[in-house]
Amino acid sequence: MQRPQKRMTKQRSVILEELSKVRTHPTAYDVYEMVRVRLPRISLGTVYRNLEHLSSSGMIKRLDLGGGQRRFDFVNDDHMHIRCIACGRVDDVVLNQGQGMTTIEEMVGTASGYQVLGCSMEFQGICPRCRTETGRGSGGRSEHHTGTD
Repeated sequence: MQRPQKRMTKQRSVILEELSKVRTHPTAYDVYEMVRVRLPRISLGTVYRNLEHLSSSGMIKRLDLGGGQRRFDFVNDDHMHIRCIACGRVDDVVLNQGQGMTTIEEMVGTASGYQVLGCSMEFQGICPRCRTETGRGSGGRSEHHTGTD
């Protein structure tokens, strides 16, 4: 038996609109800060509940990346992310695939025998801003990385 669809409330509509304006993969608190400009009486709990509803209904993507904070992405198709281990910034990884190139999903499917239905992948690194601020070069891994973030 299918559950009846909940209607698009004013809060959900505003959350979706605000999320569609950014590509920064905001946390729930970030979304709350954006939304309360338009809806000053909205609570953080309401934003959390509505983000969970929008992600469970497939309208947005919930990112459970390392770093401890759940983030949200308006771009709902399968794609990869890279997270800065210094500042927590999250960006999309867009690979230009020419004709005949095999996707990661196809390679995994071939190697495992599985029919791959989706992919959630996170790379870790140091973002350009943090590299500039800390004087780190473009190569190498962080030596102090503990693997806990």
